[in-house]
Amino acid sequence: MAAPSKSKPAPWTNRRRRWRPEGSLAIVTGASSGIGRELTLLLVGKGCRVIAVARRQERLEELVAEAKRLSSNADVIPIVGDVTDLSVRDQALEQVRVLGDGKLDLLVNNAGVGGIGRFMDADPERMRQIMEVNFHAPVEWTRGAMEMLRNAANDFPTRQCTPVICNIGSVLGHRAVPEKSEYCASKFALHGWSDSIRAELTSDGIAVVLVSPSTTKSEFFDSLVGTEAGQKSKSFGSWPADRVARAVFAAIVACRSEVILSLGGKALVYSDRLTPPLVNAILARTIENAD
Repeated sequence: MAAPSKSKPAPWTNRRRRWRPEGSLAIVTGASSGIGRELTLLLVGKGCRVIAVARRQERLEELVAEAKRLSSNADVIPIVGDVTDLSVRDQALEQVRVLGDGKLDLLVNNAGVGGIGRFMDADPERMRQIMEVNFHAPVEWTRGAMEMLRNAANDFPTRQCTPVICNIGSVLGHRAVPEKSEYCASKFALHGWSDSIRAELTSDGIAVVLVSPSTTKSEFFDSLVGTEAGQKSKSFGSWPADRVARAVFAAIVACRSEVILSLGGKALVYSDRLTPPLVNAILARTIENAD
């Protein structure tokens, strides 16, 4: 009996995966400040149209004005609302139907929140809020956008542009640290989910990029959830938001699976892989010394 023939690999698994900004349509959540703002300005400067999502209308208006100052052809479409509100997601996706003929080239799940303090001292609502924004929102935005990303993938022979889902994770999605249990849990969940759907979506011609920054110099720590005033974050290699945005952009263009940013962030991740008991002992000691 003849051996069963093996099916041919899908053609898109062998093509050169590359994203291009020119003429593309993107959604960026958390676009009014920090990484999201800087990435939006970078994208529109490269000829990409961006649907910018954030809660603060005045900051989005400032973003649109800044983009126009950088380039008269800049096209930023503001959507005001909370990423956990699915009606806000649906407004953004409706813009994709109108502006992109139902094709989305890039989804950047950037919006995020954090909290500082011991787990047992926190109200349970802190965990729920952080998980909702940092994990459940990216999942549901991706779920809603999937058909549009697939439409863009089907257009690859024409545009030679691989659609990308870019999730902004954290080095704390590799190694958890004390007093940030909720944030770490949300980023571990985002990391695991990203790895899983990356494999699932390969045959669809969609790239999943995970960028893991360390501490970023931004307004992130000005609005922590369930956190006492004056709490400070221990840094594992701070980068300014514009530098992180440039690294995110490069990872998107190259369709990288994952990028870990900053020397301090890499040191934390790789030292934990080599000697996890030692890293745990050091982190535990920092808490003892703070008491």
